Amino acid sequence: MRSILLLVSVLVVSLITYSCADSGKNPGKVVITENNIVQQNDDGTIDLHIEKASCYNDNTNPSGNTAEWSIIVSKPGRYKVWLSSATKDTMDLQYKSTVKISLQDERLDVRPVSDKIVLNANDVKYPYYRADSYMGTFYIQEPGEYSIQVINEKAVAQSDNTKSNPITDHTKMMSVFLTPMTR
Repeated sequence: MRSILLLVSVLVVSLITYSCADSGKNPGKVVITENNIVQQNDDGTIDLHIEKASCYNDNTNPSGNTAEWSIIVSKPGRYKVWLSSATKDTMDLQYKSTVKISLQDERLDVRPVSDKIVLNANDVKYPYYRADSYMGTFYIQEPGEYSIQVINEKAVAQSDNTKSNPITDHTKMMSVFLTPMTR
């Protein structure tokens, strides 16, 4: 009985040792769990679509609506932050409050305006147009996993957006994307 227990213990220890030794051979490989983790594209951009976010909506106080993503950053540096909206009127996006975007200890607090209008965008159907709003920059010092959060009344999951909603009928928040300032 003791010899069987000793044999099982040796096998478990060697299996653990082999597993830990193997993990160091691929330091650049990222294992994605079942959580919704967004990886950085090859060109360095990070696309955060609202339908892939964890959304928290408050019908009594929509200004606290929150969308959150976990991201894997492989290329640190300074990133421009853009907010993409689908709107019926490109001159007035009708955001009632500022959009708050947080990454670590940095926070952007901006009222979106139409900085770029994208005509014939594939992700927007008539009567909407895509309007991209420049929100500011974030500096990411080290590669790793980060959490990014957006707070605004228009941070509504697409599944909650199917019924007529006066907050999102005119303008809908579609995505946030980060583009590296140097490629």
